[in-house]
Order: sequence, then structure tokens, then C-alpha cells
Amino acid sequence: MAVLALTASGIVAASAWKPALVQGPAEDRTLAVLKDQLSEVDRDAERGLLSVAEAHAARQEIKRRVLSVGRVKNTGESNGGGRVILMAAAVFVPLFAAGYYSFAGAPNLSSIAFEDRQAEVAQNREIEALAQKLLQRLQADSEGGALEGWMLLGQTFMKLGRASDAASAYERATQSMNADSAVFSIYAEALIVSEQGIVTPQAKRAIARALELDPTNPAGTFYDAVGLAQAGANEQAYNRLLTRLDEVDGFAPWMETFVAEANRIGAALGRAPISLSDYAPVMSGNSPGPTAADVEAASQMDDVDRDAFIRSMVERLATRLEAEPDDIDGWMRLGRAYRVLGETDLALNAYSRAKELLVPVSSEDPRQSVILQSLEELQSGQ
Repeated sequence: MAVLALTASGIVAASAWKPALVQGPAEDRTLAVLKDQLSEVDRDAERGLLSVAEAHAARQEIKRRVLSVGRVKNTGESNGGGRVILMAAAVFVPLFAAGYYSFAGAPNLSSIAFEDRQAEVAQNREIEALAQKLLQRLQADSEGGALEGWMLLGQTFMKLGRASDAASAYERATQSMNADSAVFSIYAEALIVSEQGIVTPQAKRAIARALELDPTNPAGTFYDAVGLAQAGANEQAYNRLLTRLDEVDGFAPWMETFVAEANRIGAALGRAPISLSDYAPVMSGNSPGPTAADVEAASQMDDVDRDAFIRSMVERLATRLEAEPDDIDGWMRLGRAYRVLGETDLALNAYSRAKELLVPVSSEDPRQSVILQSLEELQSGQ
């Protein structure tokens, strides 16, 4: 089956397939070398031998090599319908963060072997060929092609930077009887990315359908607010975001993007900035926020124990980010947590790590202003 062939080739984007990484002793040695290369890039960046963009590109290249060392094995199949896509959409990918770029190599990055870069180029070509085969198979299907196939094709095109082609694939997915709210919001996102951030009438229709199927879909709400703001309805867009934040009990990964966008729109309205802490006061490592039991336990502690409790959650987040360093939202959460704890140097480091990840991100991404403003405040001692 073409979908499984693509999965085995490592181009699956949806987390619902739950890949397992299997490594042997040889792979462990390779990983150790790659880890040393990452450290070397950090040292060169600190000495000014690499620009921020070059250092980021080098890190991304090495990290791709780390990922390619492991052999990905599919541990589960789709349950059918759109549920597999809903699982991916539950960790809502913010606007403009869906774009991907590939590192083509730079003459100054001698620590990365030429053959490794060539291997990456060859892998991309293979993915392109497999994607084309999947497209042909789906088009030849007398029943219109499986929903999961069109979604996988769309996700692959997004990774390859082909947003328009991704939108076409997602549009076919929306024609399935099993297309749910997440399918329509993912389709809307591809349309918006392909139009450089503009919420077109076609995207608005997809957003409306997503919210009709599930009014609580955060992606649908976010893009709806963006569209309203672009149409000049800033007050309505602002209230739309705040209303959705008010509906959340606890923390959700998409809340930071909502807060950043609300503050961007609110600035034009003369509104005071809002904070994530207004809606989710504490964030931890592996779990995005404290459970009700955590909050209850903290309320019974004295100041010393409570401080230790909070720091333990922050440490878990820091540990997770060392293993998953490409999580820009995670670094922002860590920076904010360190600021609350008064750890200025650690907060600066966390926001600096987040800033490094801004290199391939659109200048219109609301997180950019949040990160830069936080760094400015920390550096000025505010």
C-alpha cells in the first residue's frame, strides 16, 4: 500500500502513526559523533565564526541526520475516518509554523560531511518520487482515494514547501464523508500559508465548516480571528480569541499563540497586554500544565516546598527541551517560567534558544515580537 510505503520512508507528518525509533550499537556511535558536531556548531556560533542563520541551518542539518540514524517502524494503523488527523490537530500547529525549509549546504560548514548532505538531497528526491506515486494512486482510485492518503500527501507536500499542492490534496480530503473539523482547519491552514498569510474567501469557507463541525476547534478559532483582523474587525477578532481562552480549563499547547495574537491585535486597540499566566499560571515539562491534584497539593505547601515543587516542574520542561530542542513554544514557556522564578540568565538563554528557531519562521508570526520583546526586557533588567 502506497501510504505504508511512504510511512516506511520516513515522511509521515501526523503524530497519530506513533513511530518507534530503534537503534543499535553502530547507531549509538553515530549519534555520539553527531552530538559532538552540535557542540562544535555552538562553539563556532559563540566565537562569531557562524552567523545565527548559518548556525541554525547547521543544527537543523545535524538533527535531520540524528533522525535518519534511527529506523522508523509503524506501530499502528489508522482507525479510519478523520480521527487520526484529529489527533494531530489536537496539538494545533500555529499559523506560519507549518512551512518547512531544507538546508542545501554552505561552504563554511566543514564539520558536516559532504556525503551526508548528498544523502539528504537524495532522500528528498525519493520522497518527491514517492509522493508522486501516491498522488497517481489516489487519482486512479475509482472511489476518490482514502482520506488518510490525501492527508498524508498534503502533509508531505507541506514538508517539501509546496503549500499550494498541499492545499489541493487537503481539498480532496475534505470531500470525504469522514472529513471532520480538523481536516477542514488543516486545509484552511495550507490555503493561508500558500497565500503568504492572507485568509482568502476559500480559506474562510473552510474555517467556517471546521467550526460548524466542532466549535471548540482551536485552529478554526485562531484562523477565524486572523481573518477578522485582516478584514478590519479588530475588536471582534480580539474578543474571539479571549472568549476561547476563557473556555479552557487548564493549559493547552495552542494558548501561547492565542495570547500572542490577542496582544498583537490588542495593541492596535490600545488594550493592555494579557498574559498566559492569566489563563494557565503554571506549566510543566512532559505535561503542559499542572493537574487539579497538582494545584491542590501546591496550595497546601509552605513557601519553601511550593517553590521546590514549581522548580521541579520547570526542570522537567528544561529536560524535555534538551531532548526536543526544536520546540519554539516550549522554549518560550521555559523562558517565561524562569522569569517568574527570577532566574534572569536562564530566562535569557531560553528566549535566545527560541529566537534561534525564528530563522525559518515568517516575520508575521506573532511569536517573533513576543520573543524579541522578552529578550529586550530581560537585557534591560525590566
